[in-house]
Amino acid sequence: MICFLTSRIDAPETGELNPANHFIDELRIRFPDRCRALDICSNPDGWDQTDFYASLTKKMFEEAGFSFERFCTLDSRNEKQAEDLVRESNLLILSGGHVPTQNLFFKKIRLRELLKEYSGVVIGISAGSMNSADVVYSQPEKEGEAVDPAYRRFLTGLNLTKTNLLPHYQENKDDILDGLRIYDDIACPDSMGKSFFAIPDGSYLFINDSKEELRGEAYMVKDGIISRISYPGDVVSI
Repeated sequence: MICFLTSRIDAPETGELNPANHFIDELRIRFPDRCRALDICSNPDGWDQTDFYASLTKKMFEEAGFSFERFCTLDSRNEKQAEDLVRESNLLILSGGHVPTQNLFFKKIRLRELLKEYSGVVIGISAGSMNSADVVYSQPEKEGEAVDPAYRRFLTGLNLTKTNLLPHYQENKDDILDGLRIYDDIACPDSMGKSFFAIPDGSYLFINDSKEELRGEAYMVKDGIISRISYPGDVVSI
């Protein structure tokens, strides 16, 4: 299995597929012939939003020169066909959104189990990349989650990697949630005895079987300390 676990696949300034850190070049090498893509949603009941972002994603790839034999979405409308849809696909797109909501849907459709037999390409976007981990660090993001003692910060994910990613670092590193700094007061204490990798848009984790590489700028959050480990254009093996 080959995975591109991204923070965001489009360049914010253009809305086009982001070529940073050779993302498009690598994807051209790995993109399946007669591509049968399945866009797996983050909110199974948010049909309008799912269709809107799926159409944008498809258009973005096509404008970059990629073509599809089939492109469909998976949400609550067709969840009973999840096993067949995954089996018939050779490109899976794990959409962005709210991590716990997506995580529950992944569990409902048994995606972790279905992916054990999957040998195609996976593209994760934001929440989809976070939920790809074996044990997911579900960083609080909605109001009330950071101070809710019942909020679960560690969830069972898809086990495509042991690496925990924190996307959109460039835009949320100074954010405040429930009166707490999301990195200094939330992620850093949660990282004691663990490690997370914060990546800005344009960076991604590339996985080819057991080989994992962070492509582009990245920061390690480990034992309460944030340290920069790479710059744009760098490749760091994990």
